[in-house]
Amino acid sequence: MEFTTERLTIRPFKSNDLQDVFHIYNNDETCKYLLHDKWIREIMQESFDKKLKNRSLTKETGLSLAVLSHTNVIGDLSVWYTGMKDTVEIGYSFSAETSGKGYATEAVSYFVRKLFEEFEVHRIQATLDARNVASQKLCERVGMRKEAHFIQDYWSKGEWTDSIVYGMLVSDLKDGEV
Repeated sequence: MEFTTERLTIRPFKSNDLQDVFHIYNNDETCKYLLHDKWIREIMQESFDKKLKNRSLTKETGLSLAVLSHTNVIGDLSVWYTGMKDTVEIGYSFSAETSGKGYATEAVSYFVRKLFEEFEVHRIQATLDARNVASQKLCERVGMRKEAHFIQDYWSKGEWTDSIVYGMLVSDLKDGEV
C-alpha cells in the first residue's frame, strides 16, 4: 500500500525510517500535546517497532503510515477503529521543520479520502488536546467539524487537560466527492 499526492509519498514504515521518525519525536514542541513524552535514544527502537507492526487497518490493529517528502520521512499518520461500527480515529505528527508548508494538510486530506473510499468508514474523528491550536486548524482545513469540548477530562503529563473532538462524514468532504 503506497499512495502519492502532488508532493508526498504515503506508505507503511520501513526499518530504515527510524532516524527520520526519531527526529520528529525527539522534539519537546512536537510532543507537547501528544500522549507520550519526546523520544529518547534509549526507547526509540521500542517505540518505532510499534509503528512498524501497524501495517494494516483491522478491527484489532491500527495502521501507521510514513509521510515522505522526496526520500525523507516528515510525518506520521495513524488510524484505528474506535469500537463504534465503521468509525475510526486518526492521529498525525509532522516534523517541526515542515510547519507552514501545507504538507500536513495535503497528507491528512488525502488520508481521510482514502479512509472513506477504500476502507468505507462511516465516520472519522480526531481527539486533541484543546491547547493544540495548530491541530485544530488542520482538522478544520480538511473538512472536520468541532463536535465537543470536554473540560479537564484527561490526565496528561501531570495535569488535567481539556479535550476537543473533531469529526467528519463523507458528506463533509470539501467537494462532496470521494
